[in-house]
Amino acid sequence: MSLADFFSPISISDFCSGTDFYSSQFGKSIAAYEESFPDLQSPELKPHLVLIGVEEERVSVNNMGTKKSPDAVRKYLYNLYQGDYQVRIADLGNIQAGATVRDTYVALKTVVEELIKLDMTPIIIGGGQDLTYAQYMAYEGLEQRVEVAVIDAKFDLDQENGEETALTSNTYLNHIILHQPDYLFNLSNLAYQTYLVSKESVNMYDKLFFSTMRIGMMAGRLDQAEPLIRAADMVSFDIGSIRASEAPGNANAFPNGLYGDEACQLARYAGMSDKCSSIGFYEYNPTFDPMGHTASLVAQMIWCFIDGYYNRKNDAPLVPKSAYIIYRTTLENDDYELVFVKSKKSDRWWMQVPYFGSKSINERYYWVPCRYEDYQQAVAGDMPDLWWKTHQKLQ
Repeated sequence: MSLADFFSPISISDFCSGTDFYSSQFGKSIAAYEESFPDLQSPELKPHLVLIGVEEERVSVNNMGTKKSPDAVRKYLYNLYQGDYQVRIADLGNIQAGATVRDTYVALKTVVEELIKLDMTPIIIGGGQDLTYAQYMAYEGLEQRVEVAVIDAKFDLDQENGEETALTSNTYLNHIILHQPDYLFNLSNLAYQTYLVSKESVNMYDKLFFSTMRIGMMAGRLDQAEPLIRAADMVSFDIGSIRASEAPGNANAFPNGLYGDEACQLARYAGMSDKCSSIGFYEYNPTFDPMGHTASLVAQMIWCFIDGYYNRKNDAPLVPKSAYIIYRTTLENDDYELVFVKSKKSDRWWMQVPYFGSKSINERYYWVPCRYEDYQQAVAGDMPDLWWKTHQKLQ
């Protein structure tokens, strides 16, 4: 079975606001599946980024209508102008809802896994956020530990029923956390709102040494979230994390949340991450977006991800050493030192967390993206929380 068998074609003319696209608009440069499936093998034509629409809404809780989102977003995305770089983007069309929701998950998992193996970055336009589970499943066959970043106003898990919880857009994290085999290294939940999250859920994240960041911690300091996004292999963006006044196209929208420009900046952080190999934009519902403002915002978020991708600094992994400045500091009453590195190219920081002999000689330490403030904290003699959490997971 080829990848083309999973997709239904689209019609580019449906997304053009005029008679034709201008030469620098995305609509002119995206290789879309209309009559023939894009060439994903040719070295000259092989795309860097791949758009995937998913028409699945059956377990998107209280938000029926999300299956219409891929084409609604394309209508705005195709009319945007690309930056000062030559894009190579393919649009494979839409994965239609399978006979069961599980069928859709299998299709999306298979497609994303194959694209990552071909060294292409999928950009998924859903559908409900339960599709994050299929996005995560794509990494199972890649034989690596996975870090997941979820941008959401709440934690989509059910602590009452645990393993018995049915998979929906409100409970998909249960299935990611409990999935066997376990290849989840870290889960970060960004932009959550405290009054939408139970204290039991926050405590569970702490016990598992997962990362969280409240919306209040990000207000006016969005760069605080950048290291957590830079550490992620995959990113899942719930449009419900954006305040209703900025993105009304969601039946579950809240009055508070991210501003539109903040959402775009977070998407750009994901694009700039050398590690991010897939991203999904979920829970947009055209039914509640008659003016198209939310579709336009999602299109601009995708533009920012693309812009970040083509501005990657390629400073991870951390070689050669000459491209970095190394800082060492010792905590009080500790026998070992903390090692930090700063990229001369991007001014981004990492810290070294040792395995302490629990791994092979080739895996003596783990590099964790961090902030300058983590280095300052270590210099002041305090153990950075991020170092401690990472160390516990490496035991």
